[in-house]
Amino acid sequence: MSTPAKSRTHALSEALMALSSITPEDNGCQQRLIELLSPLGFACETIESNGVTNLWARRGSDSPVFVFAGHTDVVPTGPAEQWASKPFVPTVRDGKLYGRGAADMKTSIAAMVVAVEEFTGAHPRHRGSIAFLITSDEEGPATDGTVIVCERLRERGETIDFCLVGEPTSAHILGDTIKNGRRGSLSGTLAVKGVQGHIAYPQLARNPIHQGAAALAELVAERWDEGNEYYLPTSWQMSNIHAGTGAGNVIPGLMTVAFNFRFSTASTADGLEARVHAILDKHGLDYTLDWTLNGLPFLTPRGQLSDALAQAIADETGVHTELSTTGGTSDGRFIARICPQVIEFGPPNASIHKIDEHIEVRFIDPLKNIYRRTLENLLA
Repeated sequence: MSTPAKSRTHALSEALMALSSITPEDNGCQQRLIELLSPLGFACETIESNGVTNLWARRGSDSPVFVFAGHTDVVPTGPAEQWASKPFVPTVRDGKLYGRGAADMKTSIAAMVVAVEEFTGAHPRHRGSIAFLITSDEEGPATDGTVIVCERLRERGETIDFCLVGEPTSAHILGDTIKNGRRGSLSGTLAVKGVQGHIAYPQLARNPIHQGAAALAELVAERWDEGNEYYLPTSWQMSNIHAGTGAGNVIPGLMTVAFNFRFSTASTADGLEARVHAILDKHGLDYTLDWTLNGLPFLTPRGQLSDALAQAIADETGVHTELSTTGGTSDGRFIARICPQVIEFGPPNASIHKIDEHIEVRFIDPLKNIYRRTLENLLA
């Protein structure tokens, strides 16, 4: 029995997956996109920053501006010998396409490109403009990727009306979940100072563990906010705590605690920082606290883009999608600064970043069709 021919989206997905673009490397992925988009009338601009390659490609000059956003970089493979097939040799087994980037997110990028090919072929004089914002710095520090492109666009007065990010958002079946926002991420490194001494002479020392324990307990118990229609309450979590010299008879002179807020639009970074300092100060601690704001929360309420995407999903798959703001940070946080409607949608995410990452082949072309239908709903 002959093997069924691969669809154009499937073939392009495999071509991109075969390029080992481990963050922050692009390894030719964006050049391949330029070769496909230029003949469709896209003006393609490569924006480089500290070794990171970014692509801004735009067709048209009118509003509204619809942007497909994504990343060509992937996370490291982990032990290659643990993969059932080579991570950068796309392989189909039992109805699934295996390889690093299959779900996160080279199939989404391939689906976007083919969707645009089909849409512009059927609607050469569509409304508005279509653009691509592609980076190779999403899985890394995210300091020289999408944020740089957004700054460049803002400087020259280019606006974006709708942005669809191809992150893998589906939970169980294609289309069951789309992301209309993400929580912010605020990290802190707390150092509580004490006085080191012999454990048999506690009166001559000051134990930072004992002193900090009550404050930490209060931080754990604090109700930071109540969330809102789209977000669960803000969460404060300790990830690492360390004190001691390793000896059993020494009171430590320092305790360090690493923690993180995943916070909703019901709170602000400044407000959370102030409340943490107030609790620590109330307990009279001798401490230092260094903050890192990894990303602000963003939220797109129900509107034109989410409605157009939800209708496309229903028409293509029959699935009634749900809005969600769960998960980690994404580049949507940067795009939301210059675009009022940012939505993320892509394939199931159960295998992302794992050994044997994959996407079910049966989802590849429906994903492309959903992207095309979304364009039709907004720009046809």
